[in-house]
Order: sequence, then structure tokens, then C-alpha cells
Amino acid sequence: QVQLVESGGGLVQAGGSLRLSCTASGRTLSFYAMGWFRQAPGKEREFVADISAWTGGSAVYGPSVKGRFTISRDNAKNTVYLQMNSLKPEDTAVYYCARKGVTGYGDWGQGTQGTVSS
Repeated sequence: QVQLVESGGGLVQAGGSLRLSCTASGRTLSFYAMGWFRQAPGKEREFVADISAWTGGSAVYGPSVKGRFTISRDNAKNTVYLQMNSLKPEDTAVYYCARKGVTGYGDWGQGTQGTVSS
């Protein structure tokens, strides 16, 4: 099992940026594809982005963040990042990272709150 800890959330004005980190312990992340999700109050959890294992040469983004967010990984630091630019109030949510397995995503972190003010 992988223990994932998200960090980097905070309060930012619309148009600003945040960089989220997801750091793992227990296992090396390099073997796994990783994903970011978010959940706003009263809404279902939403897919944000995922990145392929190893070199992270392939990434997929949700339609609401494509072109504004970038997922990346640093295997030496056992960390996956989510760079969020041009933030909008509707990006306000708790952001979670998860490990992608053969049956879906698991080993969810506790989440980090990102709040965008208008």
C-alpha cells in the first residue's frame, strides 16, 4: 500500500496559480500511473488529470481544466505535481491524488483545499 499526502493548497484570487504536490511513502511511485481528482461541496468527485508511469510521457486532462492545469512527476522525489494556472472560482475544491491500479484508482490521500476568490 502507498501512503499519499497532498499539499500546496490555499487561497488565491481568480487568475492566480497554485502548485499542488502529492508525495508518497511506502512504495516508489515510479511504477504507477497517478491521478488528481477534486470534489467541490455538494458535487461529485471529478477527474482532473492523470499521468503515465515511469517517465510520465502521457497525460490526460479533464475538459474543465485542459489548457490551464499541468500534471507532472518527479520520481526521484516520489512526488506528483499539479500546476494550476488561470484559476477560476469554480476550481474551488478539495484536491486528491490517487494511485492508478488495474481495477481503478486507490490509496487516496487526505486531500488539500484549494480556494479561488472572485
